[in-house]
Amino acid sequence: MDFDLNEEQRLLKESVDRLLLDRYDFEARKRHMSGPEGWSPEIWESFAELGLLALPFSEEDGGFGGGGAEAMLVMESFGRALVVEPYFATVILGGGLMARAASAEQRARVLPGVIEGRTRLAFAHSERQSRYDLADVRATAVRDGEGWKLNGDKTLVLHGDCAQQLIVSARVAGGPRDEGGVGLFLVAADAPGLSRRGYATQDGMRAAEVALRDVRAEALGDPEGAMPIIRQVADEAVAALCAEAVGAMERAHELTIEYLKTRQQFGVHIGAFQALQHRGAEMFVALEQARSMAMLAAMMSRDPDPVERSRAVSGAKVQVDRSGRFIGQSAIQLHGGVGMTMEYAVGHYFKRLSMIEKTFGDIDHHLRLVSEAGGMAL
Repeated sequence: MDFDLNEEQRLLKESVDRLLLDRYDFEARKRHMSGPEGWSPEIWESFAELGLLALPFSEEDGGFGGGGAEAMLVMESFGRALVVEPYFATVILGGGLMARAASAEQRARVLPGVIEGRTRLAFAHSERQSRYDLADVRATAVRDGEGWKLNGDKTLVLHGDCAQQLIVSARVAGGPRDEGGVGLFLVAADAPGLSRRGYATQDGMRAAEVALRDVRAEALGDPEGAMPIIRQVADEAVAALCAEAVGAMERAHELTIEYLKTRQQFGVHIGAFQALQHRGAEMFVALEQARSMAMLAAMMSRDPDPVERSRAVSGAKVQVDRSGRFIGQSAIQLHGGVGMTMEYAVGHYFKRLSMIEKTFGDIDHHLRLVSEAGGMAL
């Protein structure tokens, strides 16, 4: 199989890397996080100008028709720079749901704003009791004339505090964990009865708690058959997170090797000690294992077979999370006390890797999914 980038992919990677290298070093990231939004509107505008916000959408919807490989390249670069802008929430999650569930009229109304950077989306799905069970939806939707009324509470809505439109999952029929009876609904963030409480997460990102009290909404597609779409987009989101984690691991490894070459103890550089050289080599092996599985996830994330897709993506998430934990812990250990400070970058990479591990399912959760699917093919 050919893993080389084609000309368009190479140009995409070079463009993203150049933008982040020029305008997104660690000090710039700290300034963005301390701003009123918790991220940079100017950088977001640059993403739009570069075409990154249009990347995954079809040409009919005004996009470039990018696939899993293109998403992997962008997210890996974002992981290296620890980007805090709402790309994952708006483009990967919200955009993925709009592209698959919305009607042509709804897409024409919402996606141009997303592509131009004027409209941000957030997926309000998780609930306090649901943990990693995507089908555990207890927020309710009932008919109200030509529209719907939503009631319920959503938690940890990624970048939900800055979104102008929320895509909310709600149950129309069935029991709390039934696959059927769940719909997706488009809600304006300023709709009467909707309240949000935004906050910073441990890794410097943003999230919100969302309460819905008789909130009017419009359905996206089949109001009782959204779970296959939710699972498809969740698999694509996990693949994107795997790519972001690889970028973060790669940079954490680079910082650690640079530190071993410059930090002196007992009159010599600590990188001269063989035991530390071995740990650096082990970190590299873990990184390459994660990279290979992230590539698999990217290739399989849009497979029409939900069983094969889930098996591959979950298997990748297991390896990427294991590698991320090992590389992050090793980076902190080899840096010593300075690695734990807020002023030094490596601790922030470990925080992001730790949060990625818990997003859309941890190691145990995805091991169970792989087991239920019959294991990974050898």
